[in-house]
Amino acid sequence: MTAPCAEPRARGSGPRDVRVVVVGSGLAGLTAACDLADAGFAVTVLEARSRLGGATFSFQRDGLTVDNGQHVTLRCCTAYHALLTRLGSADGLEMQDRFRVPVLAPGGRFTELRRTDARAPLHLVPAIARYAALRPLDRLRVFRAALALRGLDPQDASLDSLSFADWLSRHGQNDATLDRLWNLITVAALNGHASDVSLASAAMVFRTALLESADGADIGIPRWPLDDLHVRPAEKYLLERHGQVRTHSTVRGITPVRERFLVRMDDEVLDADAVVLAVPPETAMRVAPGRAGLPEARLTRLGAVPIVNVHVVYERPVTDLTFAAAVSSPVQWLFDRTAAAGLTSGQYLAVSLSAAETWLTTPASALRDVFLAELARFFPAAATTPCSRFFVTRQRRATFRQGPGSNSLRAAQRTALPGLVLAGSWTATGWPDTMEGAVRSGHRAAELVAAHLAGGVSR
Repeated sequence: MTAPCAEPRARGSGPRDVRVVVVGSGLAGLTAACDLADAGFAVTVLEARSRLGGATFSFQRDGLTVDNGQHVTLRCCTAYHALLTRLGSADGLEMQDRFRVPVLAPGGRFTELRRTDARAPLHLVPAIARYAALRPLDRLRVFRAALALRGLDPQDASLDSLSFADWLSRHGQNDATLDRLWNLITVAALNGHASDVSLASAAMVFRTALLESADGADIGIPRWPLDDLHVRPAEKYLLERHGQVRTHSTVRGITPVRERFLVRMDDEVLDADAVVLAVPPETAMRVAPGRAGLPEARLTRLGAVPIVNVHVVYERPVTDLTFAAAVSSPVQWLFDRTAAAGLTSGQYLAVSLSAAETWLTTPASALRDVFLAELARFFPAAATTPCSRFFVTRQRRATFRQGPGSNSLRAAQRTALPGLVLAGSWTATGWPDTMEGAVRSGHRAAELVAAHLAGGVSR
């Protein structure tokens, strides 16, 4: 549903006379727009594509409702959970009572990581002690590194220049612990292996999710498609608050005029009192005026990392697991999306491949050969059950490259032009490139805009 654009209003004394344009409709943009609409401003969301959602959306494929990626959340992702509650869609997220990850290994071996109710970090002691994917001596190595990791400060700028793998090596880790534990988490959370991620980012993830609170890593998996979970609810929320949402609206440039902004599209110019640029960094650099002072040299160096998703539909169920991780296998994480996709018979499994440069250009036929064989190794029923549908989705720029030095490259949300702010999980949120980071950036952008329009200063 798309609302038509009204003529620009003259600026008056009430919030409804003040127009804010939000460029981009991903989680960051939608969050900022909802906040600003709640504050009473006249909000217009402009989206270049035909659909809303940015990097988290759903689409139709052969009768299935398919998410573009397998997005999960953790209990420590409080801003995202609060957004779903606010939008009335929290029931679409299935949260674990306690952290538990089934871990598969070739040959039919099965183990798991499961926390207890003890206080952090003792809640993970039984999980590591019983983790059969590692030898007892390697489990002891993990304990020692985890205790040392808990003592790091993710805000220490010196950690950002270091590789997580180098730090792990100095703390007694070997190839087995890297492959079967540390990379299991860094690949999923940071879209990179331990050798390719910043120590500061890794310390933030492990401390926040696993080491500081007993329930921080409890996993939430969408039971609804992403469009139903937060995209359409956010659009409805905005329209109910007199916001405007426009697709097929590509912004070509933003021109500051005194204390206002002209937002230029192909055949239209909107007048705005403030603008939130909730777009990828390359788009922000292209449309923002030079006076905004975006650190283009730094942002260009952020780079990007792909994620590839392999989608397999079997004629009959092959496993009763709702999700699982895998070690010593091309399979990283897999999810049962049967119910969420609307499949009424058989089983739909989605295999998520992060840090997927290896698979990005691999033909779908080759991926089919590899991953059907791997799933058959994990699940005996898959070896004898026909695959009725197989397809691949590829996100070429799924996240920025969260390697050593990357945090120092991220842009502040406040620009040099008052009233023009940035939003997106690539900005300096203190969080990795995740849905939680995107939502937090949206809140911060709205806060900066509201303070500017009120004539104040937000720190």
